[in-house]
Amino acid sequence: MQFADRFKGRVAVITGGASGIGFAVAERILGEGGAAAIWDVDAKAGSDAAAKLGRNALAVAVDVSDETSVNQAVAQTVKAFGHIDVLVTSAAITGPNATTWDYPPEKWRQVIDINVNGVYYCCRAIVPYMQAQKYGRIVNIASIAGKEGNPNAPAYSTSKAAVIGLTKSLGKELAKTRITANCVTPAAVKTPIFDQMTQAHIDFMLSKIPMGRFGLVDEVASLVTWLASEECSFSTGAVFDVSGGRATY
Repeated sequence: MQFADRFKGRVAVITGGASGIGFAVAERILGEGGAAAIWDVDAKAGSDAAAKLGRNALAVAVDVSDETSVNQAVAQTVKAFGHIDVLVTSAAITGPNATTWDYPPEKWRQVIDINVNGVYYCCRAIVPYMQAQKYGRIVNIASIAGKEGNPNAPAYSTSKAAVIGLTKSLGKELAKTRITANCVTPAAVKTPIFDQMTQAHIDFMLSKIPMGRFGLVDEVASLVTWLASEECSFSTGAVFDVSGGRATY
């Protein structure tokens, strides 16, 4: 279900917006009257996604793990649209599947740089614009792994737990403003990120979901777009579950 004009006049930044959950969120926001800046490290994929989405979609090549790149992307987005009302941080990598003691340190740093520092850089750069206009919605895509910890995915689990912590802190910092910050914790959703995982790890994740299936990007996008809308006015610093019953807390 879509709501006509729910995002009329609103501009959303969506990191990792070229595919998966990010792309589904962009489709919803554009379909409901908004505009979207598709931030992606893959310039071609971002351009292709923006072309599919049509007018009011802008492709911005950005490495969220690089603060300078993020700041430049903010400037490019504001120049194009004039303001930023919504931030959805969907860009992430899984890293390899390995035990903590076998985990390559360089891969650990890469996961943390993208999944944690990337969210921090984006929030740090965009929140002041939201404060100036006295309105904003931030939705960080965390993971059930951040709640429960997945074996053989220590960096990913740690990074998503950190996203949850950052969201709670940010939500409380902004609680007396018209800016909300929330996160969602999906269980496994079949997207291109599966290509980064072993089949054994994919099978493990499926076995933990009581509904017995993977989530759909549209199911996550439906929740994200509510959190990104004006309707979500009394929830902040919160964690919203989309796990097929895996976590009920």
